[in-house]
Amino acid sequence: MPDMSAHLALTQLVPLAEELDKNKVTPGVLGFVVFAVLALAVWALMKSMNRHMNSISFEEAPDPAEPGTPAGKAGEKTKAAS
Repeated sequence: MPDMSAHLALTQLVPLAEELDKNKVTPGVLGFVVFAVLALAVWALMKSMNRHMNSISFEEAPDPAEPGTPAGKAGEKTKAAS
């Protein structure tokens, strides 16, 4: 029985598909709405990422093994010792 209903569905849908002009098919309003929603989502994610990246402090802490030495000079000493 499932084969019979599938066959009937195909025979009824094939003429509908032939009526469409393939050169005139466009995404329409639904395509625009989906694209607009995706664009807004990307914009919101970029704004959130920018806010999170600006809240991060990239300053390097001084080496606790060398008290009293500025962070810049401690980095130069370790490079020279290598």
